[in-house]
Amino acid sequence: MARYTGANCKLCRREGCKLYLKGERCTNGKCAFDHRSTAPGQHGAARKKVGEYGRQLREKQKARRYYGVLEGQFKHYYEMAEKMEGITGANLLILLERRLDNVVYRMGMAASRKEARQLVLHAHFTLNGKKVSIPSILVKAGDVIAVKETSKESVKIKALAEACATAVTPKWIEKDAANLTAKVVALPAREDIDFEFNEQLIVELYSK
Repeated sequence: MARYTGANCKLCRREGCKLYLKGERCTNGKCAFDHRSTAPGQHGAARKKVGEYGRQLREKQKARRYYGVLEGQFKHYYEMAEKMEGITGANLLILLERRLDNVVYRMGMAASRKEARQLVLHAHFTLNGKKVSIPSILVKAGDVIAVKETSKESVKIKALAEACATAVTPKWIEKDAANLTAKVVALPAREDIDFEFNEQLIVELYSK
């Protein structure tokens, strides 16, 4: 399945909430969702009765699109979460939070997860001193993520570094904005995920 390349605002409108897929544009009053929050399409504004399966599907799609992963990847994370100790739904969200592209976004070195994924793919970061280009790598407690030395001179990275200095990071990430590094001091917990998800609906969907 190919990665979605259409308008990001349509995804937010389809899920009925802001997914913050376009960074600053989502918060500065220019967001299309603020002006037109109905679902896309000719009949998007029509009232539709949503059944149990529909609510479960929409919750799964919301989480998948929020973290920017493909359908196959998402199912793989669910299967991993199911085998872990603890609550499957919480485990699923924690696995998604541990993705390298999400950590780069959380440390403030990207305006969106999509941009973070591109930066990682272009090998602008190192993980524990080694160059990486795989956005889906799952970080562990103690891992150190840093901007590659040769990338620090990039105009793009310099602009992002200014935003990184003022970005608020979650408590499980310890950021050194001056050196453009971040350390995962602990694995994220369910309460560290500040976006509203009903992960139980996702579990119910995959349990059928």
